[in-house]
Amino acid sequence: MANQTSVIAIFDIGKTNKKLFLFDEQYKIVLEKSTQFDETQDEDGDNCEDLDLLNTWVTKTFEEVLSLPEFAVKALNFSTYGASFVHLNTDGEAIAPLYNYLKTYPENLKKQFYDTYDGEQKFSQISASPVLGNLNSGMVLYRLKYEKPELYAKIKYSLHLPQYLNFLFTGNFYSDITSIGCHTNLWDFTKNTYHRWVKEEGVDEKLAPIFPSNQVQTKNIAECQLQVGVGLHDSSAALIPYLASFTEPFILLSTGTWCISLNPFNHIPLSAEELQYDCLSYMHYEGKPVKASRLFAGYEHEQQTKRLASYFNVVNDYYKTVKCDDELLHRLRESQLHGDDDHLREAKRPPLQESLFGSRDLTVFNNYEEAYHQLIIDIVSQQLIATELVLNNSPVKKLFVDGGFGKNEIFMKLLAAAFPTLEVYAASVAQATSLGAALAIHKHWNSQALAENLIELKRYQL
Repeated sequence: MANQTSVIAIFDIGKTNKKLFLFDEQYKIVLEKSTQFDETQDEDGDNCEDLDLLNTWVTKTFEEVLSLPEFAVKALNFSTYGASFVHLNTDGEAIAPLYNYLKTYPENLKKQFYDTYDGEQKFSQISASPVLGNLNSGMVLYRLKYEKPELYAKIKYSLHLPQYLNFLFTGNFYSDITSIGCHTNLWDFTKNTYHRWVKEEGVDEKLAPIFPSNQVQTKNIAECQLQVGVGLHDSSAALIPYLASFTEPFILLSTGTWCISLNPFNHIPLSAEELQYDCLSYMHYEGKPVKASRLFAGYEHEQQTKRLASYFNVVNDYYKTVKCDDELLHRLRESQLHGDDDHLREAKRPPLQESLFGSRDLTVFNNYEEAYHQLIIDIVSQQLIATELVLNNSPVKKLFVDGGFGKNEIFMKLLAAAFPTLEVYAASVAQATSLGAALAIHKHWNSQALAENLIELKRYQL
């Protein structure tokens, strides 16, 4: 049809929300579908993703999209949460649950692994992966090998979740560097290849060949010829719109439950101190390491605003009504400089999970507004340390903040004050993760020049 809009379809699979987007050639979202599923349970009774529900929704939703007369689907790609394997047999059938990355890891196996392979500190530096149990997805294969050898023997390939979605549409078994290179324990960042344990344990036989993240497979689906990407880890995908839009070195602070500082321009290997503070390296879609630090700040904000709401007898989201009061910020910061809360500092050590605020006595605050300003001061104090770890003398001039804290004026002004040598911006990009997955294969489906102004910026200063 002559008036069809050419689009790329992107599946964006989060732990909670499952979405499909259609982007036109200017990367405007022209269609969105979303759903949520109840989790199922694995053989131990732990919650995990329901693969059957996911498969059904993905295939059915894509069939619906292909049948829409107003769109011509040219390409397809995927971004999903990481650290999660789907284990397939020779027939391509899933033969194990999609284990939740928060599942408890057996201490005896953890000890056996790190005792065999150089100890926690050295191994973590080489693999750029803090010790995170199941969140190191390679450890899931290690566990299956020793705990469930019969199941392990039946595995033809274990695919990270983005590549499993690719498999559903192409029938091809591939791995991808953004999934392998993200706190999996699989990659040796010093040698830019799999860590020696992968071969020594025979785990390499369960890992499919690596396919480039910016290349495609041509596939005919329902009489449509599609360019299909291999899929990307969501944290790596979210960085792509920024890499596509800015050439000057920057840090991206991606804020949500976790606040992740990503520096694609810091190539210094991880130090023991950085690992102690929960730093790691992601792998960017062109195979370059991206140093990152994590802070559980969104989670803390959620917990502490509930505490404030209970104490001051207001609704949980009352903080949304609080306006930034520069005079109050100045007064609270001055009292901090004069050592009024030194007694709180001793209790806080790495890793950087909580700020000082949880130790504060709420009776000292005159009202909710004052307490909330102090909460954000305390969170930004931690954020300063976390972001400084990845800044580390790299030639960065700009700091972009996306996600929830980017909309928080108190947070943004304090962050600007914390980094006086940087230009600090709130960055707004619609669905950065999905957009990144689309941009990764731009040249294979889109004949237009890359659209300008993909990202809206607002500069903050205190």
